[in-house]
Amino acid sequence: MDAPKTSDVVLISGNSHPELASLIHKRLGVKSSGCAVFHKSNRESMVQINDSIRGKDVYIIQTGAKDVNNSIMELLIMAYACKTSSAKSIVGVIPYLPYSKQCKMRKRGSIVTKLLAQMMCKSGLTHIITMDLHQKEIQGFFDCPVDNLRASPFLLQYIQESIPDYRNSVIVARNPAATAKATSYAERLRLGIAVIHGEQKEAESDEVDGRYSPPTVPRSRTMDAGVGVPVRIAKEKPPINVVGDVGGRIAIMVDDLIDDVQSFVAAAEVLKERGAYKIYVLATHGLLSSDAPRLIEDSPIDEVVVTNTIPHELQKMQCHKIKTVDISILLSEAIRRIHNKESMSYLFILPSLFYLKSYRKFS
Repeated sequence: MDAPKTSDVVLISGNSHPELASLIHKRLGVKSSGCAVFHKSNRESMVQINDSIRGKDVYIIQTGAKDVNNSIMELLIMAYACKTSSAKSIVGVIPYLPYSKQCKMRKRGSIVTKLLAQMMCKSGLTHIITMDLHQKEIQGFFDCPVDNLRASPFLLQYIQESIPDYRNSVIVARNPAATAKATSYAERLRLGIAVIHGEQKEAESDEVDGRYSPPTVPRSRTMDAGVGVPVRIAKEKPPINVVGDVGGRIAIMVDDLIDDVQSFVAAAEVLKERGAYKIYVLATHGLLSSDAPRLIEDSPIDEVVVTNTIPHELQKMQCHKIKTVDISILLSEAIRRIHNKESMSYLFILPSLFYLKSYRKFS
């Protein structure tokens, strides 16, 4: 069967990350299609597709940037405009899925990630390409296929090529929840692992609901079965501690997302006290909200390495410790493979550095 023609491919993008969209266009050798996304004076989003997309495969490049709500509305309106224009398929290329941290019930709130997933599917998206979801189970919220790509090969390569004497490193999990990711990095680099336990208090949204941790009550030595459901003992976080040896080593903290950096700074201070002589933080998505650049600049952290799934040029100007790894070639290869109906499993084979050696444009 002949490969699909390049003329059948339409790439459009919103205003969330024009630099990344330009890199993908350049790598695929596809010109930007005529699509205008702008805001009216009353802040309503407007989308105007200038070229015919009837019967074509449309790829919408839009990420969760700082102006997250506008980014979402632009994506939904672009997808709906393509749907009503009789596009053959509509693939959302969303490197960072916004609201992905709100994938669990918090107090009397809601699971916002599921709401967003349903909105995307209803708007007309038939396929999603994203990267390093906060929880892999988020894929189950969508009624369409989701390809959750991994940025770890790029970050592993950065460790091997840009961190001197990385063999004297230890991979650090900032909290017990990040142990699985840290273990994955440690196994591939043949390094040891350390876990930080008992972190400081985080944001109010992460506080444990009081309903699940009622005040302690006196307990007798025997339990009366007729009393009912036993009262749970109140939770209390232990003092911050490091499980593992980091003395005289390079500490490399890995995570999927860096937003508010207070917890990373607190962890770095503890690692410094325990004898780590260099501290790196690696993550896929670098939101770096609020005064994160200043906090990083004043902290013991030597370098923060993130990918360009989210634009952060302003933060890099404020802090020289922030470095960027380009992952546009991985997204380009995913688009090419989906369009040519090739297997996507090749992108998940970690040792295969296809993006450095055998990248191809559209057939």
